[in-house]
Amino acid sequence: MKWHHHCKYMQLDREYTVRDLAAFHGHLGPYIVIGYRIGRYASEFFGNNPFEMKATVYCSGQTPQSCLADGVQLGSGCTLGKRNIEIVVSESLRCEFESAGKKLEIIPKGFTILQSSDDYELEIEKMAEKMYGFEDSDLFEINEV
Repeated sequence: MKWHHHCKYMQLDREYTVRDLAAFHGHLGPYIVIGYRIGRYASEFFGNNPFEMKATVYCSGQTPQSCLADGVQLGSGCTLGKRNIEIVVSESLRCEFESAGKKLEIIPKGFTILQSSDDYELEIEKMAEKMYGFEDSDLFEINEV
């Protein structure tokens, strides 16, 4: 699809708060946050045109890893409706983005949720909220392919 710079709704910034992520996803967890940040990075790297980019999320295909795809959609603008994002079942967790003949691989870094209470959902929410403010380098590794 042609990128129409004169259209006011085609160039909106995809800056979302943790509240926005939770509203879209149904709760706030680490994988949507990491996916969102990965998607934002890819969007900035490739020039913020989601019509020219394709995203592939490699994960177990099950929650919570598959939640990465929701974050990638929000951050990158690649969506199921545009058919430019897909989930591929894999033993390794990573995202690949392609645009204009360039390819980018982004690998989430591992994390541990330390349970200090009996409320697991509250613990993952706190962890995700904290991760939202991390540097990209603390959340993922980037490889230009």
